[in-house]
Amino acid sequence: MTTKTGPISRRDVSSALLALGALSTGCVPEARVDESTSRTPAAPAAATAAAPPPSPPLPPPPPPVVSFDEAIATTARAVFAAAPPPDKGATPVIIDPLIDGMTGYQSKATQSIQDRIALIVKTDFTGYNVQRITPESLRSQPRVVLGTFTPVNAQNKSTGQRDAYWFCLAMGDLKSGKIIARAVARSRLEDADTSPTASFGDSPVWTDDPSIHTYVATCLGSKVGDPIRPEFYDGLLAAALLSEADDAYDQRRFGEALDLYSTARKSSAGDQLRVYNGIYLCQTKLGRETAAAAAFRDLVDYGLRKKRLALKFLFRPGSVRFVTQSNLSAQYGMWIQQIAAQAASNKVCLQITGHTSPSGPAALNDSLSLLRAEYLQSRLESEQPLLKNRTVAAGVGSRENLIGTGRDDLTDLLDRRVELTPIEACAQA
Repeated sequence: MTTKTGPISRRDVSSALLALGALSTGCVPEARVDESTSRTPAAPAAATAAAPPPSPPLPPPPPPVVSFDEAIATTARAVFAAAPPPDKGATPVIIDPLIDGMTGYQSKATQSIQDRIALIVKTDFTGYNVQRITPESLRSQPRVVLGTFTPVNAQNKSTGQRDAYWFCLAMGDLKSGKIIARAVARSRLEDADTSPTASFGDSPVWTDDPSIHTYVATCLGSKVGDPIRPEFYDGLLAAALLSEADDAYDQRRFGEALDLYSTARKSSAGDQLRVYNGIYLCQTKLGRETAAAAAFRDLVDYGLRKKRLALKFLFRPGSVRFVTQSNLSAQYGMWIQQIAAQAASNKVCLQITGHTSPSGPAALNDSLSLLRAEYLQSRLESEQPLLKNRTVAAGVGSRENLIGTGRDDLTDLLDRRVELTPIEACAQA
């Protein structure tokens, strides 16, 4: 059994856009004939040096940090005012549920943003008819609003201690296939309730998901006039089904939610994390233990295929032992069984990495994150002795926080995760 500490490189889900400037060059003046004499003056000893090119223009400063309400109001009005005028009559517009740009989660804050946008449109932009995203509403090829609400640091990067929320809102026209408006704002951290909705808060597994990358890139990485990404088009039907499924789950209609998640899984974009989390959660809520275990096995398989499987194991404060009063903790034994069985049967070698929130001394967090990884390592090896010498434990403290707000509550639970990553080092063990 090998243990180590130290940072592990991660692909930053939301990379910053670089501003490019045109560079100009100087010219060397040509020698000319001196017409006052019969001879040409001697050439200079050295050619005149080219003038240095001007520095590229600096990117514009980020928008000021304002209140949550002001950020929503100014951004929503900017987008709808900048979009080409709608057709005569009520032009349909749907809001593809907004997400956290790092995690893909929906929260009370993103739901509030959607409600406020709908009210602003109803009051100030009467040429639009706001509709829910459903398979039926997509048939008319409406305009679609999407956005991200992501904690960022003072340099507008999603690393380190976060200082504000970066709010991006964009509008696409499904008929023209173009991004037709976009606006950004920053809002204060303390103003927003980013508690995850029930379906996201209950989800046991997180990993990199291509559908989330596509959504974020469509908002953050597109300019007005750019074509809408084909992957975003392809995922709209699944997004509509998943929006309805999440609503049904949040309202505790678990049988209906299961049918919708299962239908979404059959769509062309159905191989995504929300589908597998949703099916597992519904089977658990319906008391179907065998089906729930099979659904969690699918979750583990998805995470291993994506080379990153983060689990919400809740530990007692300052301890390496699991909490016992959580709804999730009753399932921890089954989770460990399924992870161990999948890793052993596929002969997968795993790096087990513990994470903590930024609260407390960094050295203590490093030590605690490693101890928690080693605890899970011992549980997995006890479950499947074949995993001995096929796992590596590591602790990175708070250096790879996904949320980074330091609230130490349900809003930043993913910062206290344990990640499992397939590695090649022990492939021949």
